[in-house]
Amino acid sequence: MSTRRETVRRALNESAGFRSAQDLYTDLRADGSKIGLTTVYRALQALSESGEVDVLRTDEGEAVYRACATENHHHHLVCRVCSTAVEIEGPTVERWASEVASRYGFIGITHTVELFGVCTDCAEAGSTVGV
Repeated sequence: MSTRRETVRRALNESAGFRSAQDLYTDLRADGSKIGLTTVYRALQALSESGEVDVLRTDEGEAVYRACATENHHHHLVCRVCSTAVEIEGPTVERWASEVASRYGFIGITHTVELFGVCTDCAEAGSTVGV
């Protein structure tokens, strides 16, 4: 599994944006890999659990994955057209989450904040797919 996991990790590292398991599978097969779709899903799950990849849900509910650029807690700004993603910090969000948790007596709070829009390149090209 580790060789296949490394194959999936490498494919994610070569991509600037979030990718679905199906997209990765299609690309890997086109490059001659004999990897199966179930193996891609398992590798992505393991990489996600280890914190090596970020995962988020699209508006359609599909899980998409991206290699992490940092191990620190972060959020994403994602282009709805080309899926390019930028890792961003959100200190205001972090303070707000802590304050809300404290106010209601909660501990161990986790959260996910993702921002979606259209990147400059896609906007300049006139792409509005998915907008």
